[in-house]
Amino acid sequence: MARATLLRHRKWTDERGNLYEVALWHAERSARHPEGVRYRLAFIRSGEKKTALLYDNHHPKGHHRHVEEPEETYRFTTVKQLLADFTTEATSLGRETK
Repeated sequence: MARATLLRHRKWTDERGNLYEVALWHAERSARHPEGVRYRLAFIRSGEKKTALLYDNHHPKGHHRHVEEPEETYRFTTVKQLLADFTTEATSLGRETK
């Protein structure tokens, strides 16, 4: 099995101190990664240690996301849509106060 190639890694904080991290890899198309992509997108609220939002597609679970604690299936279509969905949801969660 070939190693995945990092396409993008970005980590930043917003004006409220919330932490965002986006990591995307090109993976050889296989049963594990039929779309040829691996990803981990995380959002952590300022002052917290637990991830408030996480999108990932590790084997054997496939595409899924965690909002706070619950895990649910994510319907992956494209990387562009994945990034848009994550950004929209993380931004919304970032405005909420705990």
